[in-house]
Amino acid sequence: MKVALGVCGGIAAYKACEVVRLLQDQGITVQVVMTAAAQEFVRPLTFAALSGEKVITGLWQSGGEQPNLDSAIEHISVAQSIDALVVAPCTADTLAKFAHGQADDFLSTLYLATPAPVLIAPTMNVQMLQHPATQQNIETLRKRGVQIVEPGSGYLACGMVGPGRLAEPEEIVAATLSALGMIRDLAGETILITAGPTREPVDPVRFLGNRSSGKMGYALAEAAARRGARVIVVSGPVALEPPSSAEFVQVETAEEMRDAVLSRSGEATAIIAAAAVADFRLKSVSQQKIKRNGAITLDLEPTPDILSELAAHRRPGQLLIGFAAETQNVIENGRAKLRNKNLDAIVVNDVSKSGIGFDSERNQVTIITPDQEVALPENSKLKIAYHILDVVLKLKSRASIAAPAR
Repeated sequence: MKVALGVCGGIAAYKACEVVRLLQDQGITVQVVMTAAAQEFVRPLTFAALSGEKVITGLWQSGGEQPNLDSAIEHISVAQSIDALVVAPCTADTLAKFAHGQADDFLSTLYLATPAPVLIAPTMNVQMLQHPATQQNIETLRKRGVQIVEPGSGYLACGMVGPGRLAEPEEIVAATLSALGMIRDLAGETILITAGPTREPVDPVRFLGNRSSGKMGYALAEAAARRGARVIVVSGPVALEPPSSAEFVQVETAEEMRDAVLSRSGEATAIIAAAAVADFRLKSVSQQKIKRNGAITLDLEPTPDILSELAAHRRPGQLLIGFAAETQNVIENGRAKLRNKNLDAIVVNDVSKSGIGFDSERNQVTIITPDQEVALPENSKLKIAYHILDVVLKLKSRASIAAPAR
């Protein structure tokens, strides 16, 4: 995990040093980005020594060096490489730049360029903080999804007493960990996740398959591991690196996936079936390559219904969540599958929409439970994975409340 820490000019800039240390204690790489004003309070060398990373102090090379292509587009490369942008302390000036889309230094340009979550910890004089312009800028950013780590109250450097103190470093780091999904609220859970497609052989060189990339299942595995769960991934053939923290089982056919899932299902407190399992396979696979001699007919039969078997054999308290990739009547078909498979929840999406779903980094889904439907806007598959895991937690909590006392 990598975080860009923006440091703005103000006496509270020294507290950013502690933020760096606390983030590193969590195993997070920190790259510090300083405004020109921040460098008047803390020298870049301090942050370089603490972080072990290059400190970015401007859009252009300093010290008389000639700008090159790397320096000219560095704000883009940093924007794409980070998992979060945290600005602490954030001044009224930088708040205004962010709110109005001004990009005249590295930090404000980075803010516009990054798709990562953004957290801002404002600090300033009481009157500056309470001024309608500042309050409007804060509200504008909040509506755009920026998380505000609220300033505290107390004695300020200007001699006044009131709101405007930088939030404590521990509070800033806790908010960052939450945004990164590193709060370990799934500790003690074992989540079995199926991912990717299956391939059903036709002959030694051909197979029946589908367009699933496995990215949604792998995003779920990464998110669950970050939140403290023990993760088991049963994956069909994909061009992805297995999650390093997960137990990984490689399969190819629907039958192999069925056997692997059923053999491990007893360990799981929750099963999320994100794989796109082939619905049909050949009744008889040719042992030789089928030659191209005009039209051929394939004699197909259904593959095992893994979800139905899991539902029939699941143990008490075990959650079962399915996926449904649809092209029409998306919600209606999702509701029917939820009922027919006896699931706790189902995640449905319209795969006919271009740019999302199969083989994409993004998705747009609706999560359906027996008593609720939540439509999530288009987002990265990792963020959608966090929402799905939030549903897992709610269902777990509801089940524990409903369980009779012994």
